Amino acid sequence: MSDRQNSHPALQGVRSTLLGIFVNLLLALTKGIAGFLGSSYALVADAIESLTDVFSSLIVYLGLRVAMRPPDENHPYGHGKAEPMAAVAVSLGLMAAAVAIALESIREIRTAHTMPAAFTLIVLPVVVIAKEMMFRFVHRVGNSIGSAAVRTDAWHHRSDAITSVMAFVGIAIALIGGRGWESADDWAALLASGVIVYNAWNLLWPAVKELGDAAPAVRLVDEIRPIATNVDGVIDVEKCFVRKMGFDYYVDLHVIVDGDMPVRRGHEIAHGVKDAIRAAYPQVADVLVHIEPDGIQHSGR
Repeated sequence: MSDRQNSHPALQGVRSTLLGIFVNLLLALTKGIAGFLGSSYALVADAIESLTDVFSSLIVYLGLRVAMRPPDENHPYGHGKAEPMAAVAVSLGLMAAAVAIALESIREIRTAHTMPAAFTLIVLPVVVIAKEMMFRFVHRVGNSIGSAAVRTDAWHHRSDAITSVMAFVGIAIALIGGRGWESADDWAALLASGVIVYNAWNLLWPAVKELGDAAPAVRLVDEIRPIATNVDGVIDVEKCFVRKMGFDYYVDLHVIVDGDMPVRRGHEIAHGVKDAIRAAYPQVADVLVHIEPDGIQHSGR
């Protein structure tokens, strides 16, 4: 592994993703066995959701590994787009799992079946605590490295915690209600599937926008402009565009300078602007500076 990859911020995401895979495998096995032996489809659905998390985390892991690759001849801007692509794939997978759970829940509701066993309630509080802890840890990592894919992976943990809470409520209602309330945990699984779809959409849309080169937060642009303006020789900043490529940002600037200065001096100013921005924001991979002479009408585009 190169020095660049060894120091890449995605490594934190890789580690948190591998930890999530291990935890999900363990919880899926526990919930699946308990749900099967205890006749609780809500718990079985919860186990299925954990298994989909394993496959989703594998996609995130692969996406992060690709995003860490340095630029090459075919990808001069690097491989950063692999990261939001992984987020999109994971979000769509989460939606598909929710639909499958909903369909199976409806089938179970319409089919007479036995009352879930009381011991299944013991498993769920442990699951909820474990998954909420994983959510907070992974989400913190995702925010620290600015990764949509890692944040999406974190929300898989939160969704799993939500389905476990729903399963607990459904099983408790079925046990308290007694005969005639056997399907309460299936209704809980159906409700949980709706929550999962809602969360998946909220994760999908930001990743799609990033793939479409949507501008990042306005705050970043507002902070870059004065940095460029403060460089000696810069009169004003006409345009400032920023786009995100995985973990890196690329900035396009049009700066206004004295129109009578030598070309060499304009070249030095452009490099000064680039160096100043990259010094203030290490996550900026490159800055493209276009020199505009003062005293002419600028389009503003």
